[in-house]
Amino acid sequence: MEPPQVIQTTEKVEEAEGSRFQNLTPYVKAIFIILTLVGVGVAVFSMFGFTVNGRTMLDVSYYYLLIACFLTTVFLMMPLRKKDRSGLRWYDVVAAVLSLGASFYLFLQAYPLTTQGYFPVSTPNLVVSVILFILILEAARRGGGWVFVIICLFFGIYPVFAQYMPGILFGISRDLDATIGYQILSYGGILGIPTRVLGDTLLGFLVFAAVLVASGAGNFFLNFALGLLGRFRGGPAKVSVVSSAFFGSLSGSIFANIIGTGSVTIPTMKKMGYPSHYAAAIEACASTGGVLMPPVMGAIAFVMAELLNMEYALIMVAAFIPALLYYFGLLMQVDAYAAKAGLRGLNKQEIPSMLKTLKEGWPYIAVLIFLIWGLLYMRWERLAPWYASGLMILLSFFRRETIITPRKIVKILEEVGKLITQTVALILPIGFILGGLTVTGTAPAFTAAIVNMGQGDIILILLFGTVTCYILGMMGMGIGAYVFLAVTMAPAIIQAAQLNTLAVHLFIVYYSMLSAITPPVALGSFVAASLARADPMKTAVQSMRLGVVIYFVPFFFLFEPSLIFQGPIIETVYHFALALVGVILIAGGMEGYLLKAGRVPLWARLPLFGGGFLMALPGWMTDTIGAVIAIVTIAIMMMTRKKAPLSAPYLTHEG
Repeated sequence: MEPPQVIQTTEKVEEAEGSRFQNLTPYVKAIFIILTLVGVGVAVFSMFGFTVNGRTMLDVSYYYLLIACFLTTVFLMMPLRKKDRSGLRWYDVVAAVLSLGASFYLFLQAYPLTTQGYFPVSTPNLVVSVILFILILEAARRGGGWVFVIICLFFGIYPVFAQYMPGILFGISRDLDATIGYQILSYGGILGIPTRVLGDTLLGFLVFAAVLVASGAGNFFLNFALGLLGRFRGGPAKVSVVSSAFFGSLSGSIFANIIGTGSVTIPTMKKMGYPSHYAAAIEACASTGGVLMPPVMGAIAFVMAELLNMEYALIMVAAFIPALLYYFGLLMQVDAYAAKAGLRGLNKQEIPSMLKTLKEGWPYIAVLIFLIWGLLYMRWERLAPWYASGLMILLSFFRRETIITPRKIVKILEEVGKLITQTVALILPIGFILGGLTVTGTAPAFTAAIVNMGQGDIILILLFGTVTCYILGMMGMGIGAYVFLAVTMAPAIIQAAQLNTLAVHLFIVYYSMLSAITPPVALGSFVAASLARADPMKTAVQSMRLGVVIYFVPFFFLFEPSLIFQGPIIETVYHFALALVGVILIAGGMEGYLLKAGRVPLWARLPLFGGGFLMALPGWMTDTIGAVIAIVTIAIMMMTRKKAPLSAPYLTHEG
């Protein structure tokens, strides 16, 4: 029997991500690919420092060319309305032409803007800026919905009425011309963090991910997970967790991850006995965590690196243990369910040979090791993914099935274009939020207000921040939520408790991304539910239960930075070991089955959960109390339970 393959159900991915690429005519697809090729070519030209007549490209020129290419593709790929998914409309063409024309005009004005400044704003520059301002807001609406665009519009023109706002909302005002000019023509607006993140770092990683996927990495990681875990009890669920961690790290998209791996793992889980909503919840949780899984993470990690003026390699290293704890907790919970339900592993015939998988897939492992080496040791930073992409193309020629043919190059450009287009629709409007907060001087007032609301109590401040993350995240503002809180709440937390800066920002990132599995707007869970034909809200609630560890992990590393490698290595090992034990206990309390101890009676589930949480929460007192609670609970369980054989031994499999 042939091992399962990653199936890209394109229609479902596009429906989940608001895309219509497959319905475009060949002519429009060709334009899309040409624009992507130009954008990638310009990025290579700029980042590798190529010159024309001895002159390198100005940053402003580079950024406006990127906007010209990829804001244009937003209107080609993302429809105005759902019913427009069948094809391009005249107003999409108008918006695309205006995007290309306005951005290219500003590209031509790059030198005077750099040498003379944007203010006072000339009439031609103002007209073009207004057009671009409106188009970016429309891109925000197509990519993030009405709530997102309203928030971006509010902050985009906030300087116009800031002096009339009460309390902490009061700020320095500017007239409309200066405000629009600032947002479009200066480094404080769209030319700042959003476009720098895209052009200087993110684009290279997106190209790398697309090259890996085009050469067959998705199938390799799925087969690797099948060979590694498929034979154990509940094997398909564990395969879903591990393969989604790998695939999600490459794709950077929760929805593409759910469809790409879930199209194989969800039906297999259902076949092995997992309920539909449970199988969908497993896939939703596993795919959500993939965006925060090193070495290639989602766009939000690159935004954080830019905001903190920090190497991406440090962010990647810091995210490793939290991601490991999250996936370990997920594995423990799906194993506990399989043990309770007596679910076994896959038949031997359904599991690919590990030796054959590694023999065929060694180039992918080699390239990932090369990327990590380039980031951590060579400090190539933004050039590392480009070198890794080149190496992957060379290694692809070792097997006929993986050779990067001209057709695959077109496919790579399609995937890169789609990934960048979706990112641009969400990341460019973030410049309006940053611009509105910084030019008015309102950000420090927000920080002071948060400190005052929390009365200096770090726990209260964190609770305010977490609630805000949930609300903004559920509104579809994953990156927006992080950016807003990074310039308002992060300084408040650092000021109130002198906490590690990287830990605080990573804390916000985690809570900003939880909306994908958090009701009432759990889009990741809803997509997985549609694939599994399960009840969406039931799936979302189950996703919260399965992903419970991710709700607590940010507190662990916030109060113990050694868990993100911001401290002595001996402390990292000690607290990581305690956290692992705590996660096992938390999973046992949530699922009612504890590894090596069997079923957990109802009375013991809460103390087991509480003991695990306290053990994982850094601090000798909490560690001690948690250990005592857990030991006493387990001892009473073992003494009072009826002797009965455990169901489905951990390493038992069929076949």
